[in-house]
Amino acid sequence: MASDSTKTLRVELVAADRVVWSGEATEVSARTAEGDIGVLRDHAPLLSLLVPGLVRIDSTEGRVVAAVEEGFISVADNRVSILSEDAALASEIDVAQAQAALEAAQAAGDELAVLRAEAWLAAPKAS
Repeated sequence: MASDSTKTLRVELVAADRVVWSGEATEVSARTAEGDIGVLRDHAPLLSLLVPGLVRIDSTEGRVVAAVEEGFISVADNRVSILSEDAALASEIDVAQAQAALEAAQAAGDELAVLRAEAWLAAPKAS
Protein backbone atom coordinates (compact mmCIF):
# COMPACT_ATOMS: atom_id res chain seq x y z
CA MET A 1 0.00 0.00 0.00
CA ALA A 2 1.46 3.37 -0.94
CA SER A 3 1.66 5.88 1.86
CA ASP A 4 -0.05 9.25 1.70
CA SER A 5 1.95 11.60 3.93
CA THR A 6 -1.06 13.91 4.25
CA LYS A 7 -2.87 11.15 6.19
CA THR A 8 -0.06 9.47 8.10
CA LEU A 9 2.39 9.92 10.94
CA ARG A 10 6.13 9.45 10.65
CA VAL A 11 7.07 6.99 13.42
CA GLU A 12 10.42 5.91 14.83
CA LEU A 13 10.78 3.28 17.55
CA VAL A 14 14.33 3.40 18.88
CA ALA A 15 16.09 1.29 21.53
CA ALA A 16 19.36 2.31 23.15
CA ASP A 17 21.34 0.23 20.65
CA ARG A 18 19.31 0.36 17.41
CA VAL A 19 16.37 1.61 15.40
CA VAL A 20 13.74 -1.08 15.99
CA TRP A 21 11.17 0.20 13.48
CA SER A 22 10.70 3.28 11.33
CA GLY A 23 7.99 4.15 8.84
CA GLU A 24 4.59 5.66 8.11
CA ALA A 25 1.55 4.87 10.25
CA THR A 26 -2.04 5.91 10.74
CA GLU A 27 -2.12 5.32 14.50
CA VAL A 28 0.21 4.62 17.42
CA SER A 29 -0.74 3.47 20.90
CA ALA A 30 1.52 3.19 23.92
CA ARG A 31 1.45 3.07 27.72
CA THR A 32 2.73 6.16 29.52
CA ALA A 33 3.10 7.08 33.17
CA GLU A 34 -0.24 8.91 32.84
CA GLY A 35 -2.01 5.96 31.18
CA ASP A 36 -2.57 4.52 27.72
CA ILE A 37 -2.54 6.95 24.82
CA GLY A 38 -3.45 6.79 21.17
CA VAL A 39 -1.91 9.10 18.60
CA LEU A 40 -3.50 10.02 15.28
CA ARG A 41 -2.47 12.60 12.69
CA ASP A 42 -2.55 16.20 13.96
CA HIS A 43 -2.24 15.12 17.60
CA ALA A 44 -1.31 17.91 20.01
CA PRO A 45 2.40 18.06 20.92
CA LEU A 46 3.23 15.66 23.72
CA LEU A 47 6.22 14.50 25.72
CA SER A 48 5.63 11.73 28.23
CA LEU A 49 7.39 8.98 30.16
CA LEU A 50 7.00 5.53 28.64
CA VAL A 51 6.47 2.60 31.01
CA PRO A 52 7.03 -1.09 30.28
CA GLY A 53 4.31 -2.34 27.98
CA LEU A 54 3.28 -2.76 24.38
CA VAL A 55 3.49 -0.27 21.55
CA ARG A 56 1.08 -0.84 18.69
CA ILE A 57 1.75 0.84 15.39
CA ASP A 58 -0.85 0.64 12.63
CA SER A 59 1.57 1.11 9.78
CA THR A 60 0.65 1.58 6.16
CA GLU A 61 1.87 -2.01 5.68
CA GLY A 62 0.02 -3.61 8.63
CA ARG A 63 0.13 -3.74 12.41
CA VAL A 64 3.47 -3.69 14.20
CA VAL A 65 3.64 -4.74 17.87
CA ALA A 66 6.67 -4.23 20.08
CA ALA A 67 7.48 -4.67 23.75
CA VAL A 68 9.21 -1.67 25.28
CA GLU A 69 10.83 -0.82 28.57
CA GLU A 70 11.14 2.58 30.23
CA GLY A 71 11.70 5.58 27.99
CA PHE A 72 9.97 8.53 26.38
CA ILE A 73 7.36 9.20 23.72
CA SER A 74 7.37 12.47 21.84
CA VAL A 75 4.71 13.71 19.43
CA ALA A 76 5.07 16.88 17.34
CA ASP A 77 4.29 17.89 13.76
CA ASN A 78 2.90 14.45 12.84
CA ARG A 79 6.10 12.74 13.98
CA VAL A 80 6.13 10.19 16.79
CA SER A 81 9.42 9.26 18.43
CA ILE A 82 9.44 6.39 20.88
CA LEU A 83 12.74 6.09 22.72
CA SER A 84 13.12 3.09 25.00
CA GLU A 85 15.95 1.61 27.02
CA ASP A 86 15.15 -1.70 25.32
CA ALA A 87 12.55 -2.66 22.72
CA ALA A 88 11.85 -5.64 20.50
CA LEU A 89 9.35 -6.46 17.80
CA ALA A 90 6.98 -9.29 18.71
CA SER A 91 8.66 -11.52 16.12
CA GLU A 92 12.05 -11.07 17.82
CA ILE A 93 11.00 -12.18 21.31
CA ASP A 94 12.14 -15.50 22.76
CA VAL A 95 9.05 -16.62 24.70
CA ALA A 96 10.91 -19.18 26.82
CA GLN A 97 13.45 -16.56 27.89
CA ALA A 98 10.67 -14.06 28.69
CA GLN A 99 8.82 -16.70 30.74
CA ALA A 100 12.00 -17.46 32.71
CA ALA A 101 12.48 -13.71 33.35
CA LEU A 102 8.88 -13.44 34.59
CA GLU A 103 9.31 -16.35 36.99
CA ALA A 104 12.58 -14.92 38.34
CA ALA A 105 11.01 -11.47 38.81
CA GLN A 106 8.00 -12.95 40.61
CA ALA A 107 10.26 -14.98 42.90
CA ALA A 108 12.31 -11.87 43.71
CA GLY A 109 9.20 -9.73 44.28
CA ASP A 110 10.46 -7.17 41.74
CA GLU A 111 7.27 -5.47 40.49
CA LEU A 112 8.97 -3.45 37.74
CA ALA A 113 10.75 -6.54 36.40
CA VAL A 114 7.41 -8.38 36.45
CA LEU A 115 5.85 -5.60 34.33
CA ARG A 116 8.75 -5.78 31.87
CA ALA A 117 8.54 -9.56 31.53
CA GLU A 118 4.75 -9.47 31.14
CA ALA A 119 5.11 -6.96 28.31
CA TRP A 120 7.67 -9.16 26.54
CA LEU A 121 5.35 -12.16 26.89
CA ALA A 122 2.29 -10.23 25.67
CA ALA A 123 3.89 -8.90 22.50
CA PRO A 124 3.91 -12.15 20.48
CA LYS A 125 0.28 -12.79 21.45
CA ALA A 126 -0.79 -9.27 20.43
CA SER A 127 0.72 -9.32 16.96
